[in-house]
Amino acid sequence: MTARPPTGSRARLLAFDTSTEQLAIGVSSPSGSAVYLGPGGAQASAALLPQIHALCQRVGLELTALDAIAFGRGPGAFTGLRTSCAVAQGLALGLGCPVLPIDSLLIVAEDARAQAGVQSDGVFEVGVAMDARMGEVYAARWQWQGGQWQALSPAALCTPESLVEAWQAHPPAWLAGTAWAALGPRLTLPAGPHQYLLQEQHRPAALLRLAEMAFAQGPGLDAALALPLYLRDKVALTTLERDAVRAAAANTAALTAATVAAVTSA
Repeated sequence: MTARPPTGSRARLLAFDTSTEQLAIGVSSPSGSAVYLGPGGAQASAALLPQIHALCQRVGLELTALDAIAFGRGPGAFTGLRTSCAVAQGLALGLGCPVLPIDSLLIVAEDARAQAGVQSDGVFEVGVAMDARMGEVYAARWQWQGGQWQALSPAALCTPESLVEAWQAHPPAWLAGTAWAALGPRLTLPAGPHQYLLQEQHRPAALLRLAEMAFAQGPGLDAALALPLYLRDKVALTTLERDAVRAAAANTAALTAATVAAVTSA
C-alpha cells in the first residue's frame, strides 16, 4: 500500500467520474493540479485512460506514485458506472493503492457551493436533482457545515412529483442539477423569499476537491470495494437492454485488463 504523504504535503490523487453525459477527470500532486471535462456517455470508455495519462504528464505525476484513486460511484447511467468502477479497480489493484468512492450527486452539490461562494467555515444547503431518464430523477439534499458535507436526504430515485411532495414543506434555498431543465413544470417547488437554481460550471474541480476531502478523512477502501451505487432495479429487461448489459460487461472486462496492463508496463 502506498505510504501517505507527509503532513502539509499535497496528496497525489487521481479522480474521475463517468456517471453523466460528461467525462470529468482531475489529478493533484505536490507540483499542482490539472482537470479535464469532455464528452462522456459512450465515448467515456475510449477517452478515460488517454486523458488520465495526459493529465498526469501535465503535472509530472507517475501513476505508480498515486496515493489514492477517487471515482464517481453513482447514481448515474449504468454503462458509465461500470466504466468508472472497472477503471478504478484495475488501476488500484495494479498500484496497490486505496479507492475513494465519491457520490456523484455530491459533485453537483460541491460545485454549487463554490458558485455560491460559501467558504469552509460557512453553512450551505442545496437540493440536487439530476435527470435519470424514463421520467424520473436522482435526488439528494446536502448540507455543508463545519468544513464537511452531510446528507440530509441520501440519493434516491423518484418521480418529479414525489420529490416535490417531499421538499415542498421546506424547499431548499439553493437548487442544482439537470432535472429542472429536463422535466420543467413537473418539478415546480414553492419559491421561498430567496431561491436560486444553479447549473454546473466546474465539475472536475469539484470532484477533485471532494477527493482531497475524502483522502484527508481516512485511508480509503480496498480496490475490491470499488462498487457502483445503483438505484434503478428492474425485474425484466428488454432485448435491447440485455444487449446493452452484455456490451457493458464486455467493456468492463476490457477496461480492467487495459488498466492493469498500463500499470504493469509503466
